Amino acid sequence: MTSRDEFLEIFYDNIERDGSDKLVEWLDKSDFFTAPASTKRHSSYKGGLCQHSINVYKRLVKLVQSEFGNDWEKRVSPESLAIMGLLHDVCKVDTYVEDLKNVKNQETGKWEQKPYYRIEESLPYGHGEKSVYILSAFIKLSREEALAINWHMGEYDLRVKSGSYAITSVYYKYPICFLLHLADLMATYLDEEQSE
Repeated sequence: MTSRDEFLEIFYDNIERDGSDKLVEWLDKSDFFTAPASTKRHSSYKGGLCQHSINVYKRLVKLVQSEFGNDWEKRVSPESLAIMGLLHDVCKVDTYVEDLKNVKNQETGKWEQKPYYRIEESLPYGHGEKSVYILSAFIKLSREEALAINWHMGEYDLRVKSGSYAITSVYYKYPICFLLHLADLMATYLDEEQSE
């Protein structure tokens, strides 16, 4: 099964929200299924974004089940978990461009061109907030879903680095928001590899 097939299986098994069909159409027309998850940090290969999204979803399900036990569905629905896990990084769609850079070959000492991804931001709207903005054009997000996706970067969010304390009250009021951040970290550092 390809990453795209696995992603769509999870999506269709869990997400039935109005507009979700249009969202899948948009994902298919975009580079979501072929884009990397980053330029060099993690999953920076063709299809890495889709695989990262699946990894985050799986980590999120495990964290929620571990934290809330057998009654976890009383706290958060499977649909919400799929939306948050699978779609938290749609902000990266149409952001990475393949290019070439000159790299010195360590064995020969000669310069060679090596492919890499660079960022070309077509919609400079931030990160988590950009995902919320994009998703809101297709589906209605719950407050908890929107906050979790908005703040999924945690302490790495530029707003937090600039001194915003809003994330603290979000994580206390809505534990799922913190769990999505943890799932993102776990997928990145435990399930995926850093590129050269």
